[in-house]
Amino acid sequence: MNNKEALHKAAALCSQSEKCEWDIREKLRTWEIPDNEADGIIAHLKKENFLDENRFAAFFVKDKFRFNKWGRVKIAYSLKMKHISSPVIQEAMLAIDDEEYRSVLCKMLKIKQKELKYKDEYDCRVKLVRFAQSRGFEYEVIAQVIAEK
Repeated sequence: MNNKEALHKAAALCSQSEKCEWDIREKLRTWEIPDNEADGIIAHLKKENFLDENRFAAFFVKDKFRFNKWGRVKIAYSLKMKHISSPVIQEAMLAIDDEEYRSVLCKMLKIKQKELKYKDEYDCRVKLVRFAQSRGFEYEVIAQVIAEK
């Protein structure tokens, strides 16, 4: 595949859904585009506004919270794995409303508690905390929500 074809395919990918530089770089690697040529393609995509890390991070945070019900820890970790810078991650995380965040966690814990088998209240609490942490919620928020129930 030549550079022009790779550029068009990468632009088409970016048009379908938000992508970050790391996603496109990985795709170019699978198409066996040399790194120096990949840099040029990525620079062109950024110049033409196909790639924008801030826009990607904002959509990623919104989607993972609303649809996947992920907590801030899991979302931030996933963005770090995609090589998004910390300031961009912090800015994107501001989009999560604290009240909605706690509400989503509370609903999830109520549903999970109905499914759980536990010996006593302590056992139930431990299982709920473990579940919520696996979804990426912070311990402090989990403890507060459980205490309010």
